[in-house]
Amino acid sequence: MRRVHVEPLAADRAVARFVADNTTPQLERTSRMLTWAADEHLLYALSIGLWLGSLRRGPRQRADADHMLACVLASSILPHLLKSFIDQERPDRCMVHRRRRGIPRSGKPYDAFPSGHALHVGALASAISWIYPEWQKLAWTVGGALAATRIIVLAHWASDVVVGLGAGVLIERLLRPLTRRYRRRGARPKPYQYSA
Repeated sequence: MRRVHVEPLAADRAVARFVADNTTPQLERTSRMLTWAADEHLLYALSIGLWLGSLRRGPRQRADADHMLACVLASSILPHLLKSFIDQERPDRCMVHRRRRGIPRSGKPYDAFPSGHALHVGALASAISWIYPEWQKLAWTVGGALAATRIIVLAHWASDVVVGLGAGVLIERLLRPLTRRYRRRGARPKPYQYSA
């Protein structure tokens, strides 16, 4: 049972009103397709595939794949926990009435806070930036665009997306010390074994 009701900010309403008044069916279709790239089910499959592929690689690659999988799992659990006791109406339910202009109805009506997609994006973009620093700009550019699709399809308020991104980064940073420890342990040379 939900206990806490969260109202959107005035800025959230202004952004949602702008989107509702200026979007097009083509933009909504494109955004709906793009938003699937941050869907938890797709990310489960990709991270498990990466993890399975790492089993034949070195300890560093295994540790990095473990880290990515842990980020996906943790960033999938947190939004479900928060949404179980936070009650916030989605903007597509309360900001769009007659002319929908292609805006879809997203998920459960009172599951706006936080954006699970943005949480995944924050965790993965942060992890990619740490594991592959040369991909940092690309990870955040693509991630930011994916997170923005949640605002464009009016599935979430802008603040839901910002909080989701921040929470995802926090999750990844909290998991990072475990991965560092695992990397160091895996990098140690094995003790010399005497042959009989």
